[in-house]
Amino acid sequence: MFNKRFWVLASERAIKTFAQTFLAMVGVQALDVLHADWAALLSVSVGAAVLSYLMSIVSSEIGVKGSPSLVKEDKP
Repeated sequence: MFNKRFWVLASERAIKTFAQTFLAMVGVQALDVLHADWAALLSVSVGAAVLSYLMSIVSSEIGVKGSPSLVKEDKP
């Protein structure tokens, strides 16, 4: 968990989670981007990204050691 690869992979997951949450919240507000509650959108999206990081940390000992994935890699 304390290596660059882990944090790069965890960051990729957190950024994707942030983007998915943000876009979903904009969609919930009926795409009314002019009147959207931007503080709430950002707050929920950042919260989701933080939860993604926490899940990656918890997952680091479950799947492949040192990886943020819960899934073990199959070797061909």
